[in-house]
Amino acid sequence: MHAAVLALALAAAPAAFAQDPDAAALDLADKTQAKPQQSGDWRVFAEGAARAVRLRNPDASTHDARYSVDVRFDKVFSPGWRAVLADRLDAQRPQAGDDRDVNTLKEAYLSWQPAPERIADLGRVNVRNGVAMGYNPTDYFRAGAVRSIVSLDPASLRENRLGTGLVRGQALWEGGSLSALYAPKLGDAPSSADFSADFGASNPRDRWLLALGRKLGGLSPQFLLQGGEGQSAQLGFNLTGLPNDATVAYLEWSGGRSASLAAQAGIAPPDEEFRSRAAGGVTYTTPQNLSLTAEIQYNGAGLDRAGWDALRRGSPAAYGAYRQLAASLQDPPTRYNLFFYALWQDVLAKHLDLAAMVRYDGIDRSRLQWLEARYHWPKADAALQAQVNSGEPGSDYGALPERRVVQALLRYYF
Repeated sequence: MHAAVLALALAAAPAAFAQDPDAAALDLADKTQAKPQQSGDWRVFAEGAARAVRLRNPDASTHDARYSVDVRFDKVFSPGWRAVLADRLDAQRPQAGDDRDVNTLKEAYLSWQPAPERIADLGRVNVRNGVAMGYNPTDYFRAGAVRSIVSLDPASLRENRLGTGLVRGQALWEGGSLSALYAPKLGDAPSSADFSADFGASNPRDRWLLALGRKLGGLSPQFLLQGGEGQSAQLGFNLTGLPNDATVAYLEWSGGRSASLAAQAGIAPPDEEFRSRAAGGVTYTTPQNLSLTAEIQYNGAGLDRAGWDALRRGSPAAYGAYRQLAASLQDPPTRYNLFFYALWQDVLAKHLDLAAMVRYDGIDRSRLQWLEARYHWPKADAALQAQVNSGEPGSDYGALPERRVVQALLRYYF
């Protein structure tokens, strides 16, 4: 199977992200953080942030700072040839503890376009699948890819992560596309070294992905098949539609034989069976530039109410192992969740945007609430963010060590 996928990838090729059938829906997330258009071959910005944190246990306050540099280079250097490099360095300066510099090599690849309808890529690519906003079951290469969390905004989590080492291809035709990729094993385990390329996190085993997209009138379906070493093949499906000019509806689903999160964490016996993950929602945009998104999420590998309550009452070590695995996989730890997002652009004054997000755990009723005010200048952004985590002890968001967080940041584009 690996040889067939590799042959298809070499013969076909992936188109630019904007050409994918689901690009319009993915653009919903990209709009949450407006930024200047890339000028020339380079896009470089520096960012400084300061946080004030109210801890949960012990009830105390602390503060920290972060300094970041983000670089992206994208150049067509010869007819049919393109080079892309994207890297981010986050220097973390906590009040207590050791300073740490975390480098994330997001992308580094060559692209070859022998014909307008065929392109091939080789190198590290940030493969982002899925049309939902808060949870993406078909984003198969997200596991273990985030080295440094700088924002809880879904767009930031999808962009600021390790790409995957792969060979990838796509063939295009009127109203459709067929893509394939093969990602070989390039490392045995994630690395904690500050400047590691960390292929042990992005390429821990052989994997492959096939995707077929078609545009059918006002609908844009996409079908995916993903597999790899040590796993059963997973089927994926993405669908976006426009009920009216102001509304985007979307559905994302992935299913296949897999173990539960509890079994993967080693706190339950092996239990591989067919499981589904799904997310669906709508985004409505008013004439006043206010976009409202509501999304329901289902994780068939997560714990139901009885299992979650038992885990919370049981061994702290088992609880910690389960939470750590779910965070690494970017999977909800429980079965049902709700997600709400609002973005109001040019509110009160031009260039001033307000964004708000709520994550609600449908099993234990805990909540994460996040609010941001951001002002844009031609070459800079300033933002003030506030976050509140509430819930019972041991609940999804009530267990987070931070009770309240306030962060101020300044970003400058060179």
